[in-house]
Amino acid sequence: MHKIGKTILFDEPPVIIGNAGVVGKKEGEGPLAKDFDAIFEDTTLGQTSYELAESAMLHDAIIRGLTSAGISAKDVDFVLSGDLLDQCMGSAFAIKDLEIASIGLFGACSTMALSLTVGSMLVSAGAKNVVCATSSHFCSSERQFRFPLEYGGQRPPSSQWTVTGAGSAIVSNKGKGIKIKAIQVGTITDLGVTDANNMGAAMAPAATRTIGDFLTDTKTKPSDYDLIVTGDLGYTGSELLYQLMKKEYNIDLKPYHNDCGKMIYNLKEQDVNSGGSGCGCGASVLCSHIIKNMKKGRLKKVLFVATGALMSPTSSKQGNSIPGIAHAVLLEV
Repeated sequence: MHKIGKTILFDEPPVIIGNAGVVGKKEGEGPLAKDFDAIFEDTTLGQTSYELAESAMLHDAIIRGLTSAGISAKDVDFVLSGDLLDQCMGSAFAIKDLEIASIGLFGACSTMALSLTVGSMLVSAGAKNVVCATSSHFCSSERQFRFPLEYGGQRPPSSQWTVTGAGSAIVSNKGKGIKIKAIQVGTITDLGVTDANNMGAAMAPAATRTIGDFLTDTKTKPSDYDLIVTGDLGYTGSELLYQLMKKEYNIDLKPYHNDCGKMIYNLKEQDVNSGGSGCGCGASVLCSHIIKNMKKGRLKKVLFVATGALMSPTSSKQGNSIPGIAHAVLLEV
């Protein structure tokens, strides 16, 4: 691999040889239902807590991904995973029985792209197979970041609905599948947004920076891609992204862009305000809908830019700003 600016390009691209995206009931009622590998009608998954339910869902996505790749846990060198819960406990309980060397990651909603960037570098450095996975659960996230579900607080129009979902991608040094041609580890960007109910505004500047840097480093333009997809700015953040790309780079991104938070729900029929969010949003959409469409030849070149709001309950209660980050992964058939 070699580096140009902030972007790493692979001379021998790692390959996604297996993938799976699973979701909860609400997500299964959305427009992407037919592409998910599993839809759990019972969002507790038979567990005693929502946190354990999230772990069970992530474990399921990883096993489905391994099955899709035709390998088992013993064939995997590393598993890279993260979630929104304190100390990434969702991931820890999901993978503790797999007996695979584990690397925990936290990038908030950007974690799926973060796991793919780190995983692809490990494969380029000599690892044979790595699992890249992440998850989120509406109920566990609400309990940690906002209010108990019983509180019934009102949501402003800019707020987003945390996706109950998980995704996994098996990245290998050989085989047939989607190639990871280039990556960019994002740079933290903070413009002083403090509203935890407007994460799109906190993340849009970071998405602008990463997309702009990636296009500059690779000397490409948006029309060179079948899709530039963020995950997950929602409707509010996406509109801010278009404004910032026009202002900072004089680029009209809208005709070439979509967002996982906009794709997973039907805004007119489902009460989700500005769309979806959470680690599981980009993960479930990428590892099901997007990759499946690439395998079918409907998409050939996709720039996946997952975005994260690097906040915690402590930082929000102390009135601190919400730093944003975005990581980029170039996928090609």
